[in-house]
Amino acid sequence: MSSDEGRTALAVDGLRLSFGGLRALDGVSFTAREGSVTSIIGPNGAGKTSLFNTISGFYRPGAGSIRFFDTPVDGLRPPERARLGMARTFQNISLFQGMTVLDNIKLGRHAHMATGVLEALFYLGRARREEMELRREVEERIIDFLEIDHIRNAPVSALSYGLRKRVELARALAMRPRILLLDEPVAGMNREETEDMARFILDVREEWGVTILMVEHDMGMVMDISDHVVVLNFGQVIAKGDPGQVSSNPDVIAAYLGSGEVDDLRARVREAAGAAGGAA
Repeated sequence: MSSDEGRTALAVDGLRLSFGGLRALDGVSFTAREGSVTSIIGPNGAGKTSLFNTISGFYRPGAGSIRFFDTPVDGLRPPERARLGMARTFQNISLFQGMTVLDNIKLGRHAHMATGVLEALFYLGRARREEMELRREVEERIIDFLEIDHIRNAPVSALSYGLRKRVELARALAMRPRILLLDEPVAGMNREETEDMARFILDVREEWGVTILMVEHDMGMVMDISDHVVVLNFGQVIAKGDPGQVSSNPDVIAAYLGSGEVDDLRARVREAAGAAGGAA
């Protein structure tokens, strides 16, 4: 785990978002440190996806501000935020099913391409050079890194669910992100696939220096790989801190009562208590 040292990669201050009479976000504030893994958790309907959509520019908040490496991004559209280094995966996989793995990954670089329409249409000099550079980087860095060379030319529609999630991560990495927003990266995966994805996320942080902001329901994974955890309930932050602090917070336990995730949280509380007893 990384320490709390380093500059702030993302600062969210007082975000408010409403849909008619429903308040999805109610004064949400937190920071994510550069090079850290920060997880956003909370029961269903807590506002996690609304928060992600606001940070990435799909929703415009009614109040509050977002700073990305000290740059205000309020009012910037998603492609403009992408050009600054903000990449995103989605809860529901958003790949082009009829295209190959390689072509899907290459699309992630679209926001950074300098080639004009005519150059791309006629495959002129700069377009050809950009295409060769992009293909080399995708194949030598991203595909090898995520261990998907064996499926590089396969159509996405032929892949298992777990491999599709890995391809979506690859496409986000092709954007050369400074921060990577992962929306439920292991949802629907089996234990082996979850462990593989957790390993890749940590490797992205450690080897690429990318800051990770993650929404996830798998409490075991969240508590194992996160440096910092922010807990939402009914659009408000009810707790934040390191995994041990959050897992033993009575407000967090109360928020999860009645959900299928409370057993995971209770298990984490017992582990935290046991660790504290062993250190005493």
